[in-house]
Amino acid sequence: MPELPEVEIVCRTLQPHLLGRTIRAVAVLEPRLRLPVDERAVARLAGRRIEAITRIAKYILLHLAGDAAWVFHLGMSGKLICVAKNTERKKHDHIVIDLDDGNELRYHDPRRFGLSLVARKSELLELPQLRHLGIDPFDPDLTDQYLFRFTRASDRRIRDLLLDQQIIAGVGNIYANEILSCAGIKPTTRAHRLTRRQVRAIADAIPRLLRDAIRWCGTSFSDYRDADDKSGEFQNHLRVYDRGGEPCRVCASVIKRVPIGNRSAFYCPSCQK
Repeated sequence: MPELPEVEIVCRTLQPHLLGRTIRAVAVLEPRLRLPVDERAVARLAGRRIEAITRIAKYILLHLAGDAAWVFHLGMSGKLICVAKNTERKKHDHIVIDLDDGNELRYHDPRRFGLSLVARKSELLELPQLRHLGIDPFDPDLTDQYLFRFTRASDRRIRDLLLDQQIIAGVGNIYANEILSCAGIKPTTRAHRLTRRQVRAIADAIPRLLRDAIRWCGTSFSDYRDADDKSGEFQNHLRVYDRGGEPCRVCASVIKRVPIGNRSAFYCPSCQK
């Protein structure tokens, strides 16, 4: 699933293609996504100019002229790709947006877990998908003091606490594992057992690690691509995630894999205590 760095890169690569462009028409070829696409609502976006592209957690927001915003979530396998209009359509191109420069923006999603909805800009933060989100990882208020309030009161494993979108919005399993590797903390550690110093190490690692991932244009294992259909490169720099049985890049110990719930966690038994 694309996480915050991948979504940030999609937003950045969409901007040169979409900013200032006007939507000429929208074709919904497959409305059955996570929630059914409101075909009437998206059809009414024809004639609107795209004025800004922003991100909230893992959500992509196209801000249109007037009070309209188009919200996308890429789910497990979604992509927003900008192509020339004469580019052959693919099987899972579910939404096609015709732009006034002769190009198209296409939403492609084989597993159909993504989201497309239209809302008023003034009501965005009241959407069920957005109103309970926690702090953004790049918010200066994400400090050890903020995070310690949650860790000291929680019996959850720290990996799971980092995945809680109501605490920190945008971190998924890949980056939770990598953040804990940078902080030197085992992912199965119970949150309430962490010292203030350990929590500070996590809080410091979160924005640093995510900035590194953005610098390498995100992590591509299978589906993730940016708006130009290009892969990221951060998978070549991962310290622990999906590297079970391989040597640690720091100390050469063998990376361990452990199941936590229905997801795997990865760690170095020597570097992470």
